[in-house]
Amino acid sequence: MSARDIFHNVVKTALEHDGWTITHDPLSLEFGLGSLYVDLGAERVIAAQRENEKIAVEVKSFLSGSAVSEFHTALGQYLNYRLLMREQYPEYKLYLAIPLSNPSCYL
Repeated sequence: MSARDIFHNVVKTALEHDGWTITHDPLSLEFGLGSLYVDLGAERVIAAQRENEKIAVEVKSFLSGSAVSEFHTALGQYLNYRLLMREQYPEYKLYLAIPLSNPSCYL
């Protein structure tokens, strides 16, 4: 399993404060070569519809010297995770959490 991103706990706390229950930390995805891990899985009840809304969140900081390289890595992970999640967790919606305060992450 890879190391947690520097903003992992910030995103986790923000989700909890917004009413999400963390159900997976991390969410494991299985495939032929091994396992991949989405940083967080969470869910909450939508009161108006009374059904569960489930999400998975991959956390990225974009703190290294090359924002373009990190963007490509994050995009590749996101696409891989999305493909595997459609098979293993079709009820989850995948999100990518990135910091808004780092303008270099906007291409």
